[in-house]
Amino acid sequence: VNIAGFRVYAMKDGKEIWTARAMVGRPYRKTPVFKGEMKYVVFNPTWTVPPGILRKDILPKLRRDPSYLAQKNFSLVDRNGKRVDPSTVDWSASRFPFQIVQPPGPTNALGEIKFMFPNKHLVYLHDTPSKALFEKTARTFSSGCIRVDRPFELAEVVFGADQGWTQERVQTIRESGKTQTVSLSNPVPVLLLYWTVEPGPDGRVRFMSDVYNRDKRLLEELDEAFKTRI
Repeated sequence: VNIAGFRVYAMKDGKEIWTARAMVGRPYRKTPVFKGEMKYVVFNPTWTVPPGILRKDILPKLRRDPSYLAQKNFSLVDRNGKRVDPSTVDWSASRFPFQIVQPPGPTNALGEIKFMFPNKHLVYLHDTPSKALFEKTARTFSSGCIRVDRPFELAEVVFGADQGWTQERVQTIRESGKTQTVSLSNPVPVLLLYWTVEPGPDGRVRFMSDVYNRDKRLLEELDEAFKTRI
């Protein structure tokens, strides 16, 4: 993934075999740069609201209007996974011993598929119901995860048609509406990177917006007087 370029690529033997537009984290919730290993894919996923989003986004809205749960088709569950009646909850309390879960479906925040490479950042690639945003030039709309355009094409690439994963098979699982986790027999390396300059296929240099304002600091470091460290 090139975060600055809002794009995701699939590479094989050093060559690009697939690419699509992507959305990345907002400037105040940046997508981190790191390397991971994709180990499984989830079709028709549920979404358990991560702690950061729960604290910063969801709870303030719920304290203003508890009906927000129903509006977004969210379920409230306790630590044992048992559903809790929202009317029994004191939303003003500082302690919140529950989880908020969104079931599979077309309005699910993760869309209909997610690509998992377990990491401490709780970041992964996934579909989105907000597909119109892919038409925007600057696509910093997420809370850190990478939203992928045409994700079911990516699924076919990741699984490999030689293992029987055709678009028809992927579509059948998708249309079932049931959550299904598929482990990868060959885990796929995932690199989340940030670069603002690259050579184009015509040999010309292409410049991208420095959406996280990282080039400025790098240039300042390069302009510093030469120093040696012992």
